[in-house]
Amino acid sequence: MAAFAFCATFLSTQTLAQTSKATAKPATTPAAAPKPLKTALDSVAYAIGLSVGGSLKAQGLSDINTNLLLKAINETLKEQDTELTPEQANQYIGEYFQKQASAKGNANLAAGKKFLEENKKRPNVTTTASGLQYEIVKLGEGPKPADTSRVKVDYHGTLIDGTVFDSSVERGEPVEFPVSGVIKGWTEALKLMPVGSKFRLFIPADLAYGERAAGPKIGPSSTLIFDVELLEIL
Repeated sequence: MAAFAFCATFLSTQTLAQTSKATAKPATTPAAAPKPLKTALDSVAYAIGLSVGGSLKAQGLSDINTNLLLKAINETLKEQDTELTPEQANQYIGEYFQKQASAKGNANLAAGKKFLEENKKRPNVTTTASGLQYEIVKLGEGPKPADTSRVKVDYHGTLIDGTVFDSSVERGEPVEFPVSGVIKGWTEALKLMPVGSKFRLFIPADLAYGERAAGPKIGPSSTLIFDVELLEIL
């Protein structure tokens, strides 16, 4: 079943007095409060509209027929007859987004294959039997993890277009996890890395998240790039 969740976030601001060592300056003028609509319920209605609009835009539905959208909302709220049953509505929503994901996935898969075909030609890149590609940035001298190991790593992950989707490096917080508890490409690569090593991984979709999306930035069938530094076997 498909469902939409709407929420409004309320922000509050405060103004602080500016002071210097010698003289205290007067407080800055407080920011004007948001102008309310006629009633509190009007304000809520408008806020929900903003939330719905933002959600639709984020899902690529900027050109949706808003007249039909409002018609369906009004008919539902007034308990009038609707053009579709709730079951039919969920079916249409599911089929639409499934087709969108499939089209996006096919495009991501084609782009990833093209990228990997070119990348494997570089002299410093090694391609394994599974299709994983890696480049040794720094080779450590410690032991290598096993499937049963738990490790501590620093990593920086991007899409093939350079979009950063996750980075413990940027957060300044290395992470710990079992070698067998991550995507296949990571599990394979970690067992090749002596402690102290830093590898750049080029992970095809079938060794990453496959046909499913992962978070707001990793689309279906995406090829991923990771800079991974193995800090410690725990």
